[in-house]
Amino acid sequence: MNGRFKQPPEDFEVEELPAYAPCGEGEHLFLWVEKRGVSTPDAGKRLTRQLGLTERDISWAGLKDKLAVTRQFFSVPAKNAEARVPTFEDPDVKVLFAKRHKNKLKNGHLHGNRFTLRVVEVGDPQRLQAAFDAVVKNGLPNFFGEQRFGAAGGNAAAGKKLLESGRRGGNRFERKLMLSAYQSLLFNRALERRIAAGAFARAVVGDVLKKHETGGEFVCADAAVDQVRVDAFEVSPTGPLFGPKMRAAEGEVGAGEAKLLEEEKIGLELFDAGGGETLGARRLFRVRLGEPVLEIAGDVARLSFSLPAGSYATVVLEQVLA
Repeated sequence: MNGRFKQPPEDFEVEELPAYAPCGEGEHLFLWVEKRGVSTPDAGKRLTRQLGLTERDISWAGLKDKLAVTRQFFSVPAKNAEARVPTFEDPDVKVLFAKRHKNKLKNGHLHGNRFTLRVVEVGDPQRLQAAFDAVVKNGLPNFFGEQRFGAAGGNAAAGKKLLESGRRGGNRFERKLMLSAYQSLLFNRALERRIAAGAFARAVVGDVLKKHETGGEFVCADAAVDQVRVDAFEVSPTGPLFGPKMRAAEGEVGAGEAKLLEEEKIGLELFDAGGGETLGARRLFRVRLGEPVLEIAGDVARLSFSLPAGSYATVVLEQVLA
């Protein structure tokens, strides 16, 4: 590895890019919170305890890394919590400001995240710069990061067992976590094969292509025509998150995705039976780094960039430090 990411919290900063700002009026209170070395659910629990709320009262747009310094919005009922916010005290969680809004913050209500990372012991600064420039130019392979699969990496296997068993009930959050991990594992395999085939940034007939600006999807019928849009980073190929709402690829691309399930001895109908926990979607095979900056001083590098929601800064590190 061309460098080492130590990752004390101060070496990994994450700032949420909200989908909208609180308007200043309404029944809900948005809290802009900075946390250090604390998971998002744990920060939520600390907030609810001191604000006199239940865990069902608090919501957030997305989970942020535990081993980091992060800033993000939480929302709570204003009526019950607003007067108590100035008295909130916690060594690892700070409420930077609070503002009312008309709607409750829901999961997924964010554009993305801005990251700042510090890497030490860089052995070859020129190689690091070249690798970073390549990701900026060609896009980031949109793999799910290791944290998606749990501390011991067993969430995907547990998700497959749940899917095969057809069992429902239990802790819905944990079920969703495990089933999503299994969907993510299959997507990562599809992306690995795409890269191995030399088609990472290439349109292939039968692809489901997605527009970066709007999220609109369409099936590639003429690779030569669509390649122009791929080269311009207007659209990109997508991979499968299997489920009933996933748009199916066609031709050889569709056959390749079907083979993933055949190898797992899993039928698509099992994802259909998963209900709202395995709806499925198409996920971009590549994403762009927003406002990328790399600063190198001696053997220390500082990387700054933004990513869309659901993409992983740790995958950027894997690409540029390899």
